[in-house]
Amino acid sequence: MIAAANPSLFNNKAACGKSYKVKCTGAINQGPNPCRGGTITVKIVDLCPGCGKNQLDLSQPAFSMIANPDAGRIRIHYTKV
Repeated sequence: MIAAANPSLFNNKAACGKSYKVKCTGAINQGPNPCRGGTITVKIVDLCPGCGKNQLDLSQPAFSMIANPDAGRIRIHYTKV
């Protein structure tokens, strides 16, 4: 399970190889709650230049484990492991 970090978290590659526990907390768009419950652990492997503060770009397999992929974007909470 991998992810790309926002520029602030990425911090000039300082986050590469670090692991974070990620949980879906809700929908960004209107509609049903896309969260599937539970958490996943992802390893940061790249920069997500388009991500805002507190955002991660999860790989498709990682995203699918915590939320319905049809949602596209979700609200998350993450903590360093």
